[in-house]
Formats: sequence, C-alpha cells, structure tokens
Amino acid sequence: MIALSVNLNKIALIRNSRDTCNPDIPLHAKMCIDAGADGITVHPRPDQRHIRVRDCFDLAAMLDVEFNIEGNPFTGPRNSERAGVEDYPGFMALVKEIRPAQCTLVPDGDGQLTSDHGFDLKRDGERIAPLVQELQALGIRTSLFMDPDPEQIRLAAQTGTDRIELYTESWAQAYRLGDNVDAVFQQFVEAAETATDAGLGINAGHDLDLHNLPRFATIAGLQEVSIGHALTVDAIRMGLAATVAAYQLALGNR
Repeated sequence: MIALSVNLNKIALIRNSRDTCNPDIPLHAKMCIDAGADGITVHPRPDQRHIRVRDCFDLAAMLDVEFNIEGNPFTGPRNSERAGVEDYPGFMALVKEIRPAQCTLVPDGDGQLTSDHGFDLKRDGERIAPLVQELQALGIRTSLFMDPDPEQIRLAAQTGTDRIELYTESWAQAYRLGDNVDAVFQQFVEAAETATDAGLGINAGHDLDLHNLPRFATIAGLQEVSIGHALTVDAIRMGLAATVAAYQLALGNR
C-alpha cells in the first residue's frame, strides 16, 4: 500500500485570509484521517503565510497518524510581522521540539511561491549529512526532496537519509500537456530504481492529482505521496471525505 499524506497548507492559507480560526486546522486533519488519510503533512515557512508555528504544535498534540513536517533546514529564526502570530523559531529548532515521525528537508528559499527544485548535493551534501544525523538521533525519519536525477539520488544515500521525496512537477506538467509523457515517466522509474538500489525509501509529491496519480503509483518501491493543492481544490467540488477516498482509489488502495 502507498501511504497518502494530506498536506494542509492550503487549508491554512484560506484561514489566514481572515483574522479567524476558521477553517480549523486540527479539525480538518481529523476529517482527513477519518476519511482514510494515512498521514498529515505541513510545510511551515518562515513568513507563516499558511501553516504557522502554533499549528504544528496543535497537530502534534492530536495526531495518531504519521506527522510529516517539511522545510528548509538552513532557515533560522524570524520575528513575526503579524499581531498574535508567534515568532518562527527556525526550522530545525521547530522540528527538534516537536519530533514528528518524519521530516522532509526541502531547499526552498523565502522568495519561492512553492517548492520548485530538489537538493544539489554536490554543493550541499556535506551540510545536509550532519542534520540528517541530528534528526535520526531523535527518532525522526528523514527524507530529502530530490529531482529524478540518479546521480543526485546516489549522493542522497551518502548523507545517510532514510528516504527521498521525488519532486514530481515535471511528471505533472508532461501529463497535463501530453508532451513526452512516456519519457518523463521513465525518468522517475529510473530514479526510483536508483533509490531502491541505494537502500533508500521513496516518497513523492508536488502537483500529483487524480488524473496523473494512477500511473505514477505503479512505480516500484513508492511508499508515500504527499498531496495538498490538488486535493484541496478537488475537495471544494467533491467534499473532503469523498476526495480523500478518491485519492486512495487513485493510489490503488481501495
């Protein structure tokens, strides 16, 4: 079975458009879990434009499924610019205090709208490896956000990480445009084979949806997908419980 982890960032983005607690983040996490989600993912950025520091603690206190926190491990503390929103303590400090089941390290910068590339471990591998060890020493499974590049994936294995998360935007775009679909799919097949040969677990995420997910889910060794944007959009049309069920079906789990 491929685990479905629901990313709640877009739910939080809706909430943050008003000075309110609606929609309630823990409540929506529970709705997803009751509907069959296997885990919950959040990506708290330092500007707290969607998931906030307090959300992470609130979720950690109530979740009985896997909690996956994503973010840039090199991001330090930031003062909050919004009244009533606590300061950002730095990504590693936040994760070390909460100790989620999984931490996905992502090389995103402050100016990015969303994550848009994997790690360059020729450049950052020596900085990443000790952070992986710190997290693992706390019992946190680690995953590195990676492009489907076999050379980089082999370098990921050298950091000691438990898993990689394949950045799937190129697959989503190829599928959407009907352009080089088979060739792009084969890139991910080869990336997954490289990861498996190197002893790495395989996660995936970014713009996976009900259309492109069924084929992607046939990739050998895939263990978990993290989906937020498309799932939230589909929930507006279908309802949250029905949408979670539909994504489980697309993964072949129903």
